[in-house]
Amino acid sequence: MSTKPKTEEPAFGKLRSFLWPIHNYELKKLLPMLFLFFCILFNYTVLRDTKDTLIMTAPKSGAEAIPFLKVYGVLPFAILFMVIYSKLSNKLSKKKLFYTAVTPFIVFFTLFSTVIYPNRAMLHPTDFCDMLQANLPAGFMGLISILRNWTYSLFYIMAELWGSVCLSLLFWGFANDITKVSESKRFYSLFGLGANFSLILAGAFITWASNSNRAAGTTYTDSWQVSLYWLTSAVAFSGVLVMAIYWWINKYVMTDPRFYDMNAQKKMKKDKPKLSMMQSIKFLAKSKYIGLIAVLVISYGMCINLIEVTWKSQLKLAYPDPNSYSAFMGGYSRNMGIVTIFMMLFVGGNSIRRLGWKFSALLTPAIILITGGLFFTFMLFNDSLAGTIAAFGTSPLALAVLFGTIQNILSKSAKYSLFDPTKEMTYIPLDQESKVKGKAAIDVVGARLGKSGGALMQQFMIISLGSIAAMAPYICGIILLLVGAWSLSVVKLSGLFKKAMSDLEAADQEPAVSASASAEETPSANAANSSSEEPAKA
Repeated sequence: MSTKPKTEEPAFGKLRSFLWPIHNYELKKLLPMLFLFFCILFNYTVLRDTKDTLIMTAPKSGAEAIPFLKVYGVLPFAILFMVIYSKLSNKLSKKKLFYTAVTPFIVFFTLFSTVIYPNRAMLHPTDFCDMLQANLPAGFMGLISILRNWTYSLFYIMAELWGSVCLSLLFWGFANDITKVSESKRFYSLFGLGANFSLILAGAFITWASNSNRAAGTTYTDSWQVSLYWLTSAVAFSGVLVMAIYWWINKYVMTDPRFYDMNAQKKMKKDKPKLSMMQSIKFLAKSKYIGLIAVLVISYGMCINLIEVTWKSQLKLAYPDPNSYSAFMGGYSRNMGIVTIFMMLFVGGNSIRRLGWKFSALLTPAIILITGGLFFTFMLFNDSLAGTIAAFGTSPLALAVLFGTIQNILSKSAKYSLFDPTKEMTYIPLDQESKVKGKAAIDVVGARLGKSGGALMQQFMIISLGSIAAMAPYICGIILLLVGAWSLSVVKLSGLFKKAMSDLEAADQEPAVSASASAEETPSANAANSSSEEPAKA
């Protein structure tokens, strides 16, 4: 009796493993981790857009306050948190440490909308700040606005810390502790897709919360207070879900030997070197290869920082009230999630495979240059272009906001789909010491200079020139220099990367060649081979 061979099943199995490389029994571990990641990123998106709305639309405040806040607000609080966290880690278990770190955020954001914000007029030192502003140059407006609206500044700092603490420190630290190497290769890519779906949902929720209470006869301030209550309530609820999911994973996943073996995980752990700033700079100076990677990271961070703050200054002009600004940011987050998913699925991998590393690595600076150039064109030449643009039924401000939005969405989508993959590929041919120490050095130097360098540069120009609008031509010139240095580094790194990869492939082939040669030259091996072949021939 003959049976028809099932030729479709292997093909279907390959397609299934490509689209969904997860075994059914692994859903018990994957789904809670996905939900945990989703809730943390939902809060991150809501808080990021809300903090910008508060600072940008606050009385006598704007984008000029952001560079000062990042350096004199976020950085000191981050250092203070790490000191407290380190001391608590020596006294508390990992579970209690997780709950202790998350709880203050939930309490603060709940109190902000119910107690702090309704009493802001009593809490803010408006008269004192008016006196300071009258006696100091106009360039100090951003610094004074931090004090003038100190409760909003505190919200901004706590929102920034949520991303650093709950996402980078707590989630990824927990994921790396309980995820096996074989699982990480399949799970982590799905985390990235889940992250962008959370952007879409959070963006839609922000838009709804910002627009749902703008009834006729209701002032913007009152409407924004109700919107703020909805936003912080969602953050508090999602924060409680984070702790509940974490409890469930510890209770039912980490007690299952299929998913977690404490002894095996301890063996897999490796100490990551912690380099100081000076040690990192010295290490980067020794290696041209690692130094070029650092230039890429620093250039991206500074370009994004410089353009984003300038774009937000235009957003305030277009959307001066909190509700309209928040609704716009909700749509921005939703669209960024959609574009990033598309870029990750259809652009990033295909570009690297078909067009090569160098072309793919150059796409990100090219996107920033083109879209940034259009944004600054409509911002700098708004007066001369006003008549021409008015004929098309729009304004230079509207086009500046549009191209600034496109620039931010495309550049951040390119980071996840093109910049990060091509950057990580460059570590492959390095030896273990250079790979580990190089990443540590770039994390220290690249991250700090990329984020803080742009903010410090903006502070100097704001104090010297008085406003972001006055410093826009200089920012445009700095971005041109950064993109030029970035592109030149990509070209140089491409040659070194190709040579290193060819050397690595040659080294991998040598043992195989020598093994085959020794097998041919050894009589015993030949005899064994011939004897093993005889039964097959028979």
